[in-house]
Amino acid sequence: MQASLTKKIVLALSLSLATLGVAQAATLKLSHVRPQGTAIDTDATQFADEVKAATNGKIKVKLYPANALGDYTVVQERVGLGAVDMAVQPIASSVDKRFQIASLPYTVEGWSDARQTFGPGSVMRNTVADLYQKQGIRVLGAWPVYFGGIALNSQVDGAADTGVSKSAKVRVPPIKVFQLLANNLGYIGSPLPFSEAFTAVQTGVVDGVIGSGAEGYFASFREVTKYYVPINTHFEVWYLLINEERFSDLKADQQQALSQSALAFEERRWVTAKDDQAANEQRLAAAGASIVAVTPAQIASAAKKIRTNVWPEIINDMGKEWSEGVLKAAQVY
Repeated sequence: MQASLTKKIVLALSLSLATLGVAQAATLKLSHVRPQGTAIDTDATQFADEVKAATNGKIKVKLYPANALGDYTVVQERVGLGAVDMAVQPIASSVDKRFQIASLPYTVEGWSDARQTFGPGSVMRNTVADLYQKQGIRVLGAWPVYFGGIALNSQVDGAADTGVSKSAKVRVPPIKVFQLLANNLGYIGSPLPFSEAFTAVQTGVVDGVIGSGAEGYFASFREVTKYYVPINTHFEVWYLLINEERFSDLKADQQQALSQSALAFEERRWVTAKDDQAANEQRLAAAGASIVAVTPAQIASAAKKIRTNVWPEIINDMGKEWSEGVLKAAQVY
């Protein structure tokens, strides 16, 4: 009896020490969607270096670029389950339709009001964080990416004119809001998985792509992009995520180090994002794409049409009372 009790005490102590060891030292796997050497890869590498320095090497962040751990929709689920520790990537709204609120087209029309609407402490940020929390995921920070546009493989008359119906078919993410966006901009939206998009453009199944911006098109579609229309379709933000239980397992000072490094990661990006967007448009041009001139009046016209025709349907899809409450609190409705 005494021997059995002693074994139980030893086992309990061993488990406690093992748990303490996990809290004191850990390697966190971080997934992102772009290849090595891209802007997000560079920023994520700096984030990892700062976490390591701030925790005296106890916490290491190991990067897995270019969807090495799976498509972002799969990774989001895996972060929630704890199979992947961390990610910085787009939102996958398939799990919860309310996530569409973060990608409503023309929520903001320019950089001047983007940070106020999507930055730390904003209503939109808190809403996104609450939705992720329900999946067992903590939002540590964000990485504002770009304003979206349209990549085309051939010239389209009236490409930036929402009053002109085009015969051009464009790939859109399999998300309702983007199909409605394409249709209301005068294109024919064709939902396709990202993995099929390049081949679809290359083979002429579709004439272009909606759902990304210059950075994304340069990274993944530059060989098939002959025209780029910077009409500010939507404001893209990627969120820096960590599994909630994984975060809770860390010591308090390690949690603080991770959070402070995430804040610095985001702050740097708000400073560089606008110039980076312009630089990526120039990279597209250097790769052979013509940048279609888009006027502020055309952007304003597109915004008015999308808010009138698309927003009500998506708001109802997400839940009218909830959606309108968030959008009014964010002062964008």
